[in-house]
Amino acid sequence: MAEYMVLSEQGVARVPAHLGDVEAACLPCAALTAWSALAVCSATRPGDRVLIQGSGGVALFALQFAKCFGAHVTVISSSDEKIARLKALGADATINYRSTPEWAKATREITGGSGYDHIVELGGEKTLPQSLRCIRPGGVLSMIGVLSGSTLSAPLGLVVTRQVRLQGVTVGHRDGFEAMARAIEQHGLRPVIDRSFAFDELREAMLYLKSGAQFGKICIDHGAG
Repeated sequence: MAEYMVLSEQGVARVPAHLGDVEAACLPCAALTAWSALAVCSATRPGDRVLIQGSGGVALFALQFAKCFGAHVTVISSSDEKIARLKALGADATINYRSTPEWAKATREITGGSGYDHIVELGGEKTLPQSLRCIRPGGVLSMIGVLSGSTLSAPLGLVVTRQVRLQGVTVGHRDGFEAMARAIEQHGLRPVIDRSFAFDELREAMLYLKSGAQFGKICIDHGAG
């Protein structure tokens, strides 16, 4: 919430030309984390089956990037309303994990029993055990979030016997950001923005964030043009 900042030249990078300032501000954290998971720590290929958890900032960017790579994407969510919007963004399959608590079993039909090539793991403690049951042998599980808890309580034998690669992901690096920006520009992608607040509406923006009602990024518009 600063009007002016002094940064090292290594602290700035060119953003896609078709994005405005508010849209560009969505990229450095959530977008780069999703890009690092799908394009840097693992190379998502056309035809890969990818499972994404939820509809938060990282999840939405992961959905957009995975579709650009030609992947088949399944998204799990707790809201039918959000599921409808996820389908509109390109999700090939969806599961409501509230009405289907054993969502790992439900994915067998989606993958034909072969499992997922890549899972974007955002839940943590309570979702990891099910993720391990639906990842394919040799698949990649990108551990990004711990929204349901940070304690490891999962059958580790599945990691060994299925030779799963459990990869921790935290944002990314400059080279990754620049590659991501080129891809966003090439495909004309735009961040999903739920709502923008004025610069002096920080309190209202934080309260809205706390409500959890958003679908997409919540932004502060500096108003500087």
